[in-house]
Amino acid sequence: MARPFGYWALVLHTHIPYVLTHGKSPHGTDWLCESLAECYLPLYALTHRLAAQGVPARYTVSFTPILQEQLAHPDFRAEATGYLQQEVAHARDDQRYFQAQGDRWKAGLAYLWQRAYETALERYQSLGGDVLGAFARLQDEACIEIATSAATHGYLPLLGRDECVRAQVALGVQTYRKHFGRAPRGFWLPECAYRPAYHWLPPVAQEVLPAADRAGVEQFLAESGVRYFFVDTHMLRGGAPLGAYWDRFPALRRLYEQFAAHYRAEQAERTPYRAYAVPAPEPLAVFARDPATTLQVWSGEHGYPGDARYLEFHKMHYPSRLRYWRVSENKADLGAKSPYAPYEAFEAVQAHADHFVSLLKQTLWAHYQAHGRPGVMVSMYDTELFGHWWREGPEWLYAVIRRLAADPDIEMLTASEYLERFPPEESLFLPEGSWGEGGSHYIWLNEQTAWAWELIYRAEMEFVRLLPCVRDRAELTPYLQQAARELLLLESSDWTFLITTGSARDYAEVRLRDHARRFESITRLIQQLADGASPDPALLQVYEESCVRDQAFGAVDVSLWR
Repeated sequence: MARPFGYWALVLHTHIPYVLTHGKSPHGTDWLCESLAECYLPLYALTHRLAAQGVPARYTVSFTPILQEQLAHPDFRAEATGYLQQEVAHARDDQRYFQAQGDRWKAGLAYLWQRAYETALERYQSLGGDVLGAFARLQDEACIEIATSAATHGYLPLLGRDECVRAQVALGVQTYRKHFGRAPRGFWLPECAYRPAYHWLPPVAQEVLPAADRAGVEQFLAESGVRYFFVDTHMLRGGAPLGAYWDRFPALRRLYEQFAAHYRAEQAERTPYRAYAVPAPEPLAVFARDPATTLQVWSGEHGYPGDARYLEFHKMHYPSRLRYWRVSENKADLGAKSPYAPYEAFEAVQAHADHFVSLLKQTLWAHYQAHGRPGVMVSMYDTELFGHWWREGPEWLYAVIRRLAADPDIEMLTASEYLERFPPEESLFLPEGSWGEGGSHYIWLNEQTAWAWELIYRAEMEFVRLLPCVRDRAELTPYLQQAARELLLLESSDWTFLITTGSARDYAEVRLRDHARRFESITRLIQQLADGASPDPALLQVYEESCVRDQAFGAVDVSLWR
């Protein structure tokens, strides 16, 4: 067999913030259930389908620890079963409605929806509701690789204390061990956001959080046993974030100027089609996202999901909220959408799979000719793209993987498999940045979210201050653990993202203020108990409510904030 001239590493990032016990719709348990039905179960199904044909899928998929905790919770399993049964009922109701209207085409599509949800329900029940266990078995069978992430998807470069970065990383590794029975090798940096070591002054709340010498994010990854992580392509080039974002929010400029005072950009031209070593206490490698395949697969405007033949995401039939229309040639006018034709969508999947494999080969062949050695293309996407935003995405993935399995020129590998064959030969010092717009922190830190970071920094300082005061007081440990949970949930990057993008601003602001309020109440209660004072009944009530509502991570180890 001829040696491949290139390799493909597909990396999927799977995350939903903590919504269990925080309502149903649209940002509650229905969000989780929808992702289960549309993304996680189809991803498992296509992987299992390939394995039955003797084809290991060989992708790398991260499940964030906070998502792991929710998927494994008994309450979610009951919610998911009820949700799937409800969707089957909705599809049946739509069939009756369309038949009564004489709309046989839509009635047929409603039947397809019914069978899709019945199949998902049957699959979920056959797995005993244990989706994580199902993916763990695929990993144990060497079909895929599962990576972890920060505990609650905290935006690590902007967290105010090293203790808090360490806790997010270490708890992410611990939670992975609990659910997958082994140590993770890979780590998804939330938002692909990285900060090296330097003397760091916070962008806000400087009267609360003093400047300090901060360790680089790689320090905490290495000490937790992580062996690789991912960044955006511009990070390889030592790229400075775009200046336009500094002008929008001067605090970003001040952060960059601090970083730039300690960083000297390296002049070497680096390809994104290989792994690099990052100087750290233990061996640590970094992969960069491939720019060639990002827009092609992700973009609804310029990529595959925007094809006129695919299912339209934004137009729904009410009250079922099921979709019966295709993207159509006129993308902007929802009223002008044409009926969805499944076979035409299937033909589009095959054509786009062929095109994608051709794009892989062209790019990797050009790299091979330029460098005389095989390269690896690392394609990174949110798992929710496949099945939720792009209904046909799982079938497209299946088609691409099938084609690559029969192609001698390109081989698909997990991140660890690639590193075993091609250990990094060159080291680099990464700059600060993210995969957000402009390559900077702007999406998470701006004039709309500065107040949120003040809440976070004050809470972090209070928690770190409180720890040594109650370290040897075993009777206070449950209270401290609940305060830790509220702090972790407060640090989630989702809230500032949702505020900036405007997609769920009110909801995100409520969640931020609620976790901050609960944290403050519990720490005040801890201080009262530590001082031997009678606890305030109102604070006790907040603590008890918090224990019921925010249960993630079990008996969280507060020594992680050492």
